[in-house]
Amino acid sequence: MLFDSPPAEQHRSKVRRYIITVVVFLALAIGTSWYFLRYYKEKDTVRHFLNDVVAGNMQQAYQAWKPEASYSFKDFLDDWGPNGYYGPVRSYKIEKTVRRSDSNYVDVIVEVSSVKPFPGGDAASNSQIHEVDIGVRLSDQRMSFPPPAL
Repeated sequence: MLFDSPPAEQHRSKVRRYIITVVVFLALAIGTSWYFLRYYKEKDTVRHFLNDVVAGNMQQAYQAWKPEASYSFKDFLDDWGPNGYYGPVRSYKIEKTVRRSDSNYVDVIVEVSSVKPFPGGDAASNSQIHEVDIGVRLSDQRMSFPPPAL
C-alpha cells in the first residue's frame, strides 16, 4: 500500500493543473511584454533622431525627421539647432509614449537638456530642461510636433 501508485484520476488532475498554470503564466508574460514593447519602434526613431541632434549632425537629424515640404531646414534649425528653441541639445531622456486616440500617431514625450550628462533633481539644472512632445506617425515613422490640445 505504501508504494502503490496514485489513482489515474488524481494524476490527470495534477497534469491539468500544471497545464493551466503554464498557459496562464505564458499569457501574462506575453501580455506584459507586448505592453512594454508596443511603441519600441517609435521610441527608437526618436532616439536615433535625438542622437543625431546631440552629435550635431543636423542634416541627418533633419532627414530622420522626414519633414513636410512646409518645414524647411531653417525652420528645423530654429527649433533644434544650437541657437534654436530647444537647443543646444546635449542630453535627453525619453519619459513616456502615449497613443493618440484620434489618429495613427504616437506621442513620445522627451525631456531635453543643454547640459551633459542629463541633470539630476536640483532646481538649477531643472531650469535647463525642456519637455518636448514629438509625434511619430505609425505608418512611416515621420515626426512632427503634435497639434495643441483643444
